[in-house]
Amino acid sequence: MMELAEKESWMRRALELARKAWGRTHPNPMVGAVLVDGDRVLGEGYHRAAGDAHAEVDALSGVSSPVPESAVLFVTLEPCSTAGRTGPCTEAIRKAGVRRVVVGARDPNPEHGGKGIELLREQGIEVESGVLEEACTDLNLIFNHWMARGRPLVAGKMAMTLDGKIACRSGQSQWITGEPAREDVMRWRRLFPAIAVGAGTVLSDQPRLTSRVPGEDEWCPFRMVFDGLLRTANQRDFPSLYTDEFRDRTVVVTTELAGTGYVRRLEREGIRVWVLSADNSQVSYESFRERCRQEKIYGVYIEGGSQLLSGMLQHAALDYLFVYQAPLFFGDDKAKPALRGLRTEKIEQGVRLEKTRHTVVGEDRLCRGFVRYPEKLQVDELLFGHFK
Repeated sequence: MMELAEKESWMRRALELARKAWGRTHPNPMVGAVLVDGDRVLGEGYHRAAGDAHAEVDALSGVSSPVPESAVLFVTLEPCSTAGRTGPCTEAIRKAGVRRVVVGARDPNPEHGGKGIELLREQGIEVESGVLEEACTDLNLIFNHWMARGRPLVAGKMAMTLDGKIACRSGQSQWITGEPAREDVMRWRRLFPAIAVGAGTVLSDQPRLTSRVPGEDEWCPFRMVFDGLLRTANQRDFPSLYTDEFRDRTVVVTTELAGTGYVRRLEREGIRVWVLSADNSQVSYESFRERCRQEKIYGVYIEGGSQLLSGMLQHAALDYLFVYQAPLFFGDDKAKPALRGLRTEKIEQGVRLEKTRHTVVGEDRLCRGFVRYPEKLQVDELLFGHFK
């Protein structure tokens, strides 16, 4: 029998394989699998893209059947038990003669969770689950959220000083964090199907909003601009987001309060425009989430600025938050704060992160986790009560 440390070592290898498909499997999860016999690898694989072979099938494809009775299959996610574009992995495992399977995380789909494990056991296959479960679950933040809640994961990102500032009083903000942190942001950009910023960020920073990872081709997700009154469209010269080679991947999210002439001007340049309902001249975040759901955009990475992220927190519209913190402080009450507009009179009224993960990135730190809004407070109370 394997010791726990050995099981975890093989599962870490399966996780490494799964990450090779980072951001490429939507709407499917990233999954890795390793078939071992003692200290010998018989086969390994991962799910490369939706419609391609699943990780278990990929790992078993080059292995002579039946596999040795002592072989163990490690897989980061519970094998599927239903047929989609590919056949059920439970059947492939049975046909290959695998006698023992070690699973990282269970299937987050409420209709399927646990069924794959149950089916394998019914076929006489020994199954152990929960090895490196936290890491295996964390791998598929976007997929898990979609399966559990049927809506996209809306995640915010901010980079700040130790005293919570994102720019000094002159407005200078580049760069608070170091190069390793900025490279890490590029990696997370590659995971999310869409990146969003506010109109102010577009006008002041002229961002490109692509993922630029060393050794990989530049990748462009859907690039979304929150612009309730179409300020970005009434300039004489369009921002670069609207004119570069990726402009067909750009979506301007606005309201019916914006001028139809500006909408037509954007559309003539090949820019998509979502005209959604308004909430005090701003885009209704619930309408935005629903439109993303309809368009099957499973995750959105909100990079700010401060006004957009603060507004989304006030409306309880963020599900997840990435906070990069540099070992730097300004000590200046006129420096620009990361968040504003939250009236927090008691500790229990604060917005917390849960299931947090902490990473040292160069000289900086990343804290990320799910946003938990104050208990006993409804959204209307968040809007009109404590969070005026």
